[in-house]
Amino acid sequence: MHKIAIELVPRDHESLQHELQQVRDHFPNINLINIPDLLKFSLRSWDACIQAKSLFSHTIPHLRAIDFDLSKPFPLVETFEENGIESILVIAGDQPQDMSRRVFRTSSVELIRAIKAQMPALKIYAGIDPYRTGIKTELDYVKRKLDAGAEGFFTQPFFDLRLMGIYRDLMAGIDVFWGISPVMSVRSKDYWDNLNNAIFPPDFEPTLEWNRGFARKALEFSQRTDSSLYFMPIRVDLAKYLGGIL
Repeated sequence: MHKIAIELVPRDHESLQHELQQVRDHFPNINLINIPDLLKFSLRSWDACIQAKSLFSHTIPHLRAIDFDLSKPFPLVETFEENGIESILVIAGDQPQDMSRRVFRTSSVELIRAIKAQMPALKIYAGIDPYRTGIKTELDYVKRKLDAGAEGFFTQPFFDLRLMGIYRDLMAGIDVFWGISPVMSVRSKDYWDNLNNAIFPPDFEPTLEWNRGFARKALEFSQRTDSSLYFMPIRVDLAKYLGGIL
């Protein structure tokens, strides 16, 4: 089923409410809000999703696997049940820069399995990183997440439709949200190149025009293949980026 999601950064309640209202007012085709759990902000992803439910019925909080101690019951069962959180996205999670923050040796596969055992009705999404390893190794990781209880996936951003098409063909029948994120500077491209091993097409340009054109092509791809898409509008004006496209 073709769905469109957007990832919003939960800096604080006020800025989040502004962005939620902007999406609601100007982008009616967006029907799902996806919120990461970022340690540099005090607003946790699930609390931000509860706030977002005042305007959107479907919200998905990120959960960092390394934040959860599997020797104890999953601590968010009541929070999710009482506030109608029906889907989550489980990621591995980066190590915190603040070493006083406690983390655990919990993998995303282990957390998926543990949550599914306690909340079988909860839909669990997991992550796909097309740049982390070779395609076969990443697809083997996808299978382990499916076996643990994942029912769908959100990908790292794609910048080349050819690579997206390869993954789509190899994952036919699986619920996938294909990630799209604007890259608006040489420095940002270097980040994706050097730290994430991302693949860019030869015609790439770090301009609003190129990124809007790619967003259009990605939207056409998702419509043509009846698959889902999510946008990560990092450091870009939402209206300038997606206005007239969604």
